[in-house]
Amino acid sequence: MKGKKKRAPKNLLMTVKFLYNFLGSVQVVTWNEQYHKLTTSDQNGLIIVWIIYKGAWYEEMINNRNKSVVRSMSWNADGQKICIVYEDGAVIVGSVDGNRIWGKDLKGTHLCHVAWSSDSKVLLFGMANGEIHIYDSNGNFIVKMKLSCLVNLTGAFRIAGIHWYHGTEGYVEPDCPCLAVCYENGRCQIMRDENDHNPVLIDTGMNVVCIQWNHCGSVLALAGSLKGTSPDKDVNVVQFYTPFGEVKRFNTPMQPSVFSVSCVLERLFIHFCNFWGYCSNTVVYAYTRPDRPEYCVVFWDTKNNEKYVKYVKSLISITTYGDFCVLATKADEDQPQYVLVLCNSIGTPLDPKYIDIGKHLVTPVVQLFGPSSRKSAVSQIRHFFSFLLYRVYHIDDTPSGSEDGHLDYSKAVEGTRDPICAITASDKILLVGRESGTIQRYSLPNVGIIQKYTLNCRAHQLSLNCNSSRVAIIDLSGVLTFFDLDARVMSSTGQQVIGEQLRLERKDVWDMKWAKDNPDLFAVMEKTRMYVFRNLDPEEPIQTSGYICNFEDLEIKSVLLDEILKNPERPNKDYIINFEIRSLRDSRALIEEVGIEESSQFIEDNPHPRLWFMYLSYLFSIHMDLAIGLRIKLGDWFRVLQLLKTGSGASDDALLEQAHNAIGDYFADRQKWLNAVQYYVQGRNQERLAECYYMLEDYQGLENLANSLPENNNSKHAQHTAVRGLWNKAVELAKNHNMKEIGSLLARYATHLLEKNKILDAIELYRKANYFFEAAKLMFKIADEEAKKRTKPLRVKKLYVLSALLMEQCHEQMQNAQRGKVKGSETASALAGLLEEDVLSSTDRFADNAWRGAEAYHFFILAQRQLYKGSVDAALKTALHLRDYEDIIPAVEIYSLLAVCACANRAFDTCSKAFVKLESLETLSQEQRQQYEDLALEIFTRHCPKNKKTDLDDVLERWVIHV
Repeated sequence: MKGKKKRAPKNLLMTVKFLYNFLGSVQVVTWNEQYHKLTTSDQNGLIIVWIIYKGAWYEEMINNRNKSVVRSMSWNADGQKICIVYEDGAVIVGSVDGNRIWGKDLKGTHLCHVAWSSDSKVLLFGMANGEIHIYDSNGNFIVKMKLSCLVNLTGAFRIAGIHWYHGTEGYVEPDCPCLAVCYENGRCQIMRDENDHNPVLIDTGMNVVCIQWNHCGSVLALAGSLKGTSPDKDVNVVQFYTPFGEVKRFNTPMQPSVFSVSCVLERLFIHFCNFWGYCSNTVVYAYTRPDRPEYCVVFWDTKNNEKYVKYVKSLISITTYGDFCVLATKADEDQPQYVLVLCNSIGTPLDPKYIDIGKHLVTPVVQLFGPSSRKSAVSQIRHFFSFLLYRVYHIDDTPSGSEDGHLDYSKAVEGTRDPICAITASDKILLVGRESGTIQRYSLPNVGIIQKYTLNCRAHQLSLNCNSSRVAIIDLSGVLTFFDLDARVMSSTGQQVIGEQLRLERKDVWDMKWAKDNPDLFAVMEKTRMYVFRNLDPEEPIQTSGYICNFEDLEIKSVLLDEILKNPERPNKDYIINFEIRSLRDSRALIEEVGIEESSQFIEDNPHPRLWFMYLSYLFSIHMDLAIGLRIKLGDWFRVLQLLKTGSGASDDALLEQAHNAIGDYFADRQKWLNAVQYYVQGRNQERLAECYYMLEDYQGLENLANSLPENNNSKHAQHTAVRGLWNKAVELAKNHNMKEIGSLLARYATHLLEKNKILDAIELYRKANYFFEAAKLMFKIADEEAKKRTKPLRVKKLYVLSALLMEQCHEQMQNAQRGKVKGSETASALAGLLEEDVLSSTDRFADNAWRGAEAYHFFILAQRQLYKGSVDAALKTALHLRDYEDIIPAVEIYSLLAVCACANRAFDTCSKAFVKLESLETLSQEQRQQYEDLALEIFTRHCPKNKKTDLDDVLERWVIHV
């Protein structure tokens, strides 16, 4: 039982949606896979067809004949037709859309089962008396079916089930049995078609309730019960068989009674008989296709995610070991021979071998491929690339191992009362399990019987640990037990016997794998949980449904084969999962978090080569880091270099360069330039290397170094020059070589100049580098500071003019950059783009109107000049313009000049308003305000505050409104 997800659910119970609208208990249920419709019928004959829509079930069709009870329903292969049989003999065939195709009343019969053929041309009707009648698709009787499974039995037996696999997923081999008929007494026959006179016969030995094929027709499930120890305690059992009648497994359900069984198509719950293996990072798996009669065998290289496809007829089994794979097949339908094909990990056949013994188990070892049949065991001693010799022994023989043996195939046809049921081998021994519970041990390679052991179960799968001291046994019911082959114990009779049954038993096991490097480690798959055991003690389970590929170095690799087989043509690497066992996880955590002593004790209690290697690696890394750190502090770079060359680490490359450069500096300080060159080369120090070449006058070396440097490497020379104080040369180099570092160089240079209060030099630097905006900001700053001195307005005006000119250059540069018309290097374009961003993001008050400061001082100076020349009318006009520049020239100076010009022009109204403005300024002190008030009083006691009528009237009126 296996789930379909990587991390399997906590249990396999599914939420059931109850479907109501039934007045009685539901008795018949059938599913239409093609149209995803569920058809149900209750004890009153009510039939409902359900569909699922947005996660909810809805009734699509309802029908009730009201005359009899429905006993069976069956959809045909393509889901287009459904046949419904009633207990009173009525038969109705309808279409998927609800229309009735035909109906017939088989009088005098009591129907209980119905089944379609794969081609929808034949209908099988099971009668209450056990007979099966064959009809054509139109309801015409053809013949009664021959029932070979009831030979030598008298009386009537009820039919438990009829199921015809339609081949929708292909067949396991051509002309494979696919029609199963089973009776409640446990007799079953599997037929190739309805007229098969040589069916496969099975006696299950239990009371069968129902039967069902799995999704691909490779496994037939029969559910029923066996008699228990007491009459009222029956044991519910599900048995699984191949199409050829070979039993695959028994399963005991937990529910109190079994009424039905279903092998889910999507492989959510039951999936047996997977042909697969793992070798050399390659997953080998086989599946059937409806369009081909052969098995499709895929060799999937999980490391490179490549797959190789082979088509194999009549595949029997796949077995892998190391780097190789063995495919066991039938040679020909008309010949009884079988073929063992040795392949490499990409599916290339290396050596086929034909044998005359029917095979269904293959076990590989280093120099052994051990097949078996139910009548004989074959041991083949061979090299991987060629079969050298093999012998034939009968299972009842007792070979001593001294004789060579002969190829006497007559032994292969000799029967035995105790057939072989399981086989395994290692490079030392061969174990053969028999149905009685006996295990026979043979030595290899001489094949002599050594010991016989008796188990309490019939082995279905045997597996030896890495030193061949213990064997794991999984029986048909999924119970896992262990047997120590070499233990010596006292029997109940007081005699010493070899072999002991270990006290460990696990149920519901479907796979297990021993560790390749530890005889006490093994992994077990129970339902959807993986358990790892050490010395028979389990670790916490891991939720997974993966098939175990490999168990080595405390890591388990598994493959989600059920997920792969959903889309086998496109395997996904996500379906390969690696698990670390607890001892590896705990050891790593202890080493990283706790310390050396505790981790050492833990590893001693759980010894493994990988744990000790991890522990020693950690010790080495710790001591190495301490030693290197100490030598660095001491300045012993020669020893640091030695330690780095003997160790490894994430910082080794950086430390190596540092060590080489330090040793190079050691020799350079002592003027040993040749020795320094060797270490600077390894330390990739081009600057010091160039200096050494210069000191050695090795101009060819300098030329080679210059040619080997990338174009962008000139920045180092620029920076080196700047460090020495040659800032102009540094900027020139950076500009000439189109360096990305020019911004940082200019910033450093400008900071250097500003720290020395050389603002004009910084402005000149930015101007030469085309950083006009930065230059303009500094120039505006100088102009503002000079304006605050209130001494030389003409100088302030010139400073503002220079600032405005720089801003004009900045705007022109941005416009040219936007239009793609920048002449010169690409650096200018890049710088223009950067400048544009700076300007656009700036909040400087001169960014939008750079000439405003110059205009203000131009009007300020012009008004005074006009006043002194006697052009009082022009002076007043000019002074009136100054009122828009209060943010540049202080208001007290503007309105003082306006009052003087107005008074000189005898515009006393304008003068009065200028005094009003002056007296309202908050920046004036009380003493200054009083002086203005006294002066205004003196003027306006002599003159009325009225303007003389001049051409300035309109201008004055507008200014008055403004004020």
